[in-house]
Amino acid sequence: MFELAGQSLQSRLIMGTALFPSPQVLCDSIKRSGAEVVTVALKRQQPNAKGGQHFWDMIKSLNCHLLPNTAGCRTAKEAITLAQLARELFGTHWIKLEVIGDDYNLQPDPFELVSAAKTLVQQGFEVFPYCTEDYVLCRRLQEVGCKILMPWAAPIGSGKGPVNWYGLTSLRQRITDVTLIVDAGIGAPSHACQVMQLGYDGVLLNSAVALAQQPDMMAEAFAKSIEAGRLAYIAGLMPEREMASPSTPLVDTPFWQQQEKTT
Repeated sequence: MFELAGQSLQSRLIMGTALFPSPQVLCDSIKRSGAEVVTVALKRQQPNAKGGQHFWDMIKSLNCHLLPNTAGCRTAKEAITLAQLARELFGTHWIKLEVIGDDYNLQPDPFELVSAAKTLVQQGFEVFPYCTEDYVLCRRLQEVGCKILMPWAAPIGSGKGPVNWYGLTSLRQRITDVTLIVDAGIGAPSHACQVMQLGYDGVLLNSAVALAQQPDMMAEAFAKSIEAGRLAYIAGLMPEREMASPSTPLVDTPFWQQQEKTT
């Protein structure tokens, strides 16, 4: 079981809901992934907009925990206002906090992010901040009350996979008392498996599934890779070596001749 913000879950995969070719493909993908938490952006899909009600009815039919996000916000004030609106609309104190500081790589603004997180925690929100793997930023977010951090693997939608292995590895080793979920930049199931092997608690995906040729099949592939990575982390990976080491040690006497001597 996976404990996330007071909820017991079986899946460590969180699914985004944008970019899918159709609502039906979205539903099929989420069901096949086994994900129990889905994230939605209020700025991209308003419940009262044309077609919006159908979208929300469809999301509700999945019986998943809803994680609204503040995608598209550029300031702490804007993100706080959107979070408050999400709480009123959906009756949840969960919020995925995004405050973007650069349009080129969609990197979060660390100053506005910490400011917004501090206010929202004080207002009773369970804040899931989208951040980078920067250790100091993550510590600041933890200090203002965030119990969950969501560092990126690479820029949103890039599909590059982890670009700073040292940063991600060091972050997990140094911050052990909060939930760490890799968010953004994952492009292949192997990427998800690799970050789970580092000891991360979960993975959030959107583009890697939505833009696949067969999204529902890709969703299942990611679910299995995340499970495999988690099992590998628990089992403990063998240490890397700088030189070869034979798996079968060689001796001068074949084993069957050794047996003859002992008998």
